[in-house]
Amino acid sequence: METEQISMESFEQINMEDFKKIIRNDRYAVHSGIELTEVRPGYAKAEMEIKDYHLNAGNVVQGGAIFTLADFAFAAAANAYGNLTLSIQTSIYFHKGVGCGTLYAVAQAVKIGQNIGNFEVRVSHDSGALIATFTAVAYRKNIPFLHIPSPAH
Repeated sequence: METEQISMESFEQINMEDFKKIIRNDRYAVHSGIELTEVRPGYAKAEMEIKDYHLNAGNVVQGGAIFTLADFAFAAAANAYGNLTLSIQTSIYFHKGVGCGTLYAVAQAVKIGQNIGNFEVRVSHDSGALIATFTAVAYRKNIPFLHIPSPAH
């Protein structure tokens, strides 16, 4: 997939090791059993070993678990440019159900503009089967990712 991008000079410079430590602390992703395996600006890979708690009543992975995996990979790829980036629109298409094994999400930027970016995430099974396709439109805020304030309680 070819990615159209603007110059990286317009993005906040980010220390990728610090970024990885923060993004790997995503509480919901950790709770869901998702692991980030690779990340760089505009690209990320994540995986999730299917556990019993991921299954719905039909004994296949619940759509929300697949969405969470895809969304986490997207978030890593989008935020790795340096500024806080949030989705403003997402879609997911489920192609096949599975009930065991490992799922892999590969997120890639399709087009990156000054504030808006388009991403695609392909979720596959360890058998090689395509499970879902996720697309996202992202909005990049003027807040450095490494300086996000703590949540208000």
